[in-house]
Formats: sequence, structure tokens, C-alpha cells
Amino acid sequence: MTAPGKFLTFEGCEGCGKSTQIASTLAWLRSAKLLVHEVREPGGTPVGEIIRHLLKHDPVGQSMTAETELLLFAASRAELVRQLIHPSLTRGEWVIADRFHDSTTVFQGNARGLPMEEVNFINGFAIAHREPDLTLILDLDPSEARNRALRRPRPAGQKDRLEDLDLGFYQKVAEGYRSLAQREPQRVKLIDASGTREATFALIQKELRHAFPSLPR
Repeated sequence: MTAPGKFLTFEGCEGCGKSTQIASTLAWLRSAKLLVHEVREPGGTPVGEIIRHLLKHDPVGQSMTAETELLLFAASRAELVRQLIHPSLTRGEWVIADRFHDSTTVFQGNARGLPMEEVNFINGFAIAHREPDLTLILDLDPSEARNRALRRPRPAGQKDRLEDLDLGFYQKVAEGYRSLAQREPQRVKLIDASGTREATFALIQKELRHAFPSLPR
């Protein structure tokens, strides 16, 4: 019987550097001859990509309620888990996700203020109760994270409903992630993302080697 694969997730405020660090982590793991898949949330499947556009860019979505937002994220996630993540893990492959259910806990629960009991129930149903093996939160001062997000290039005239939220929202997100790391210290690790890319990646490697001792030193 094939041993189950490993499931890693990266979390943090918009602008915290997830894309850069995921790319470095993928290259490092693949250099160790591991078969690793990268997925993103929302998105990652045909259904999920349509939902992603509605959540982030479509003008129709600008005024959606927090409850609608929660359920759309869950729908995209349910599709991703069943179509890509679970089959890959069953084959013994690794999966790295750019966001997962912890984003919903923090963004829709902590920051939007939806009842956490209901958020947790919907999360559990969407992910079929398959938690990540390790979650790395890139921790960065919310004002710096927001400034980075707003400086990122976009297609002319394109809005991003999630990146364009105000500083108060970013602060609630950062506080939510730090609280999550305190509640689940075995699974969730805070990574100081205030240094250079290289320094941040070194901290990520340290956590991965601790969690998975078979990785190269």
C-alpha cells in the first residue's frame, strides 16, 4: 500500500510573499526528487477558477455579503479537495496549497465577524475533514503587507476586491492568524516574513525539516 502524501499550506495577509516562498519551496522539494503539486485558493479547478474571478475581480461580486463569500470559498475548496488534493495524497504525492481553510477561518470568521461555529462547520464539510499536515503563516506587519499588495502590477483597470480592503481589515487578519498559531501550535507555524527572501526561506526550511526529518539537510 502506498503511504499517504504530505499536504502543506501557506497562509498570510495579501502581500506577505507567499508566491515567492512557495516557488522556492517547490523547487527545493522537487530537487529532492519528490512529486509535488501546487494548487491555489480560490481556484485550481475549472469550477474554482470561475469562482475565483467572481470573488476577486468581477464587478458583480463587489457587493456580495459575507455569507455569500464564505459559501463561495467553500464551494471552490470542496471541488479542489475532491478533484485534486485528495487523489494526489492518496497516490503518495505531496501537495502545496496557496491558502486553504485557515484563510476562511481568519478572513470570514475573525475579520468579517461571521459566527465561528458556523464557519468551522462549513470548513469541515468542504475539506472532508482533511487538515493540512503543516501550515506555514508568513507573518508580516499588516501595513507593510497591504502596501506590498497595492504595489503589485495588475492588468489595466482591474480591481481586486480582496487586496483592496482597508488597513483595519488587514490588522484583523494578522491578529486572526497569530491567534490560530497559538491555538494549534503543532500544525500551524508562524514564519517571520519581515527579512529578506533568503532569510524567510531559511526559516521555512527549518520548519519543514523539523516536521519531515527525511528532507535533505
